Amino acid sequence: MLTYIQNFLRALGKPLVKFIARFGDLTLFIARSLYNCITPPFYLKLLGRQFLDIGFYSLPVVGLTTIFAGMVIALQSYTGFARFGAESSVASVVLISVTRELAPVLSGLMVAGRIGAAMAAEIGTMRVTEQIDALVTLSTNPFKYLVAPRIIAGIIVLPLLVFIGDIIGIFGGYVICVYKLGFNPANYINSTLQNMEAIDIISGLVKASVFGFIITLMGCYNGYKSKGGAQGVGEATTNAVVSASILILVFNYILTELFFAK
Repeated sequence: MLTYIQNFLRALGKPLVKFIARFGDLTLFIARSLYNCITPPFYLKLLGRQFLDIGFYSLPVVGLTTIFAGMVIALQSYTGFARFGAESSVASVVLISVTRELAPVLSGLMVAGRIGAAMAAEIGTMRVTEQIDALVTLSTNPFKYLVAPRIIAGIIVLPLLVFIGDIIGIFGGYVICVYKLGFNPANYINSTLQNMEAIDIISGLVKASVFGFIITLMGCYNGYKSKGGAQGVGEATTNAVVSASILILVFNYILTELFFAK
């Protein structure tokens, strides 16, 4: 009996110890990354490259995602509100849904799939081919050179993407309501402007900044800690996307609770 209890505790304790060790390693990685983000020197050329990779090249994906999200919300809202004669509320629902939730969350998930995977693959390849060790040999801080530009760019650029996504998503709702459902264009625009509040937009942009940090952090961390050749790089890429996506959904709830809980 004692042997069974010992085996059970051993089986339970091993993953727990592994989780605590991994969590501590991630915490140290976050602390070191943030320190290198706020201390000089800054590699502006690398930062500009990340602005392009994360921001400009992600615009088509974010634009397509948010415009169709806005269209779907408009259709679904109209279908529901028409039962109660409340079609005039469609504009406000589209506005709130896009700015508070759809634009930041969908943009975050799309960028996580595109950028998080790319970062993990790039840094992971550098790790397994010992290029990161070569940087250390050349007296170059790999956190300053590889991690900091990506995190800074993610925190700054993703809110800009989400702001553009807000505009495109609201426009998608406008197109459906005006050209398919027969809304008056002036009344729809006036209803949107009257129901627009700063907190809706600000909350979405704050979420986007947090999501940008999560995406870049998970991409860099999983790539930096990868090992085992090509298979290890593949696992790091998968882990980066999955962990970033889960954390985006978790922190979306936490931030929504902080902003709108009464």
